[in-house]
Amino acid sequence: MIKKILVVIAAIILIPIAAVLVIAATKPDSFEIERAIRIDAVPENIFPLISDLRKFRTWSPYETKDPDMQRTFTGPESGTGATYEWNGDENIGQGQLQIVGAVEPSIVTMDLRFVRPFEVQNTVEFRIESEGQASNVTWTMRGPMPFISKVMSVFVDIDGMVGSDFEVGLANLKALAERSSDLPATEG
Repeated sequence: MIKKILVVIAAIILIPIAAVLVIAATKPDSFEIERAIRIDAVPENIFPLISDLRKFRTWSPYETKDPDMQRTFTGPESGTGATYEWNGDENIGQGQLQIVGAVEPSIVTMDLRFVRPFEVQNTVEFRIESEGQASNVTWTMRGPMPFISKVMSVFVDIDGMVGSDFEVGLANLKALAERSSDLPATEG
């Protein structure tokens, strides 16, 4: 009788775990998250806000999640080789963002590496497409989907979670770029 009870208890515990593992195994081996926004500014006014990581901070949605985060900038001020490292609380973790390619005024490609809460390496790309006096800006992140991430994705909508951060960041970028476009040019 005790053996039957233990078998039933084991089945109650193991069947859902096995189901989660099977569902996770069917998930793709990579992911891509993408969001876009139309900005009433020309690409030449938007590109510097992305390719200069010090300016990137002014609109990134992650900057407000931990105001006490430690930040370090190395390499050139902008463009290929510019690097931004951070070390923050559990909301932001620790990692590095490095520009690995920049084609002015249309594409900025970045290497994103997290150290904490877990190690991961992804590619981030910003595409800025001219539409007359406006631009369409697309923020994409793609990378491998290790098995633990597949398991997490059974319970958490990663696209929705990260995508909502991208939407906030793009709205911030839009406000900043449109405000900057309204300013008169200064002669130097």
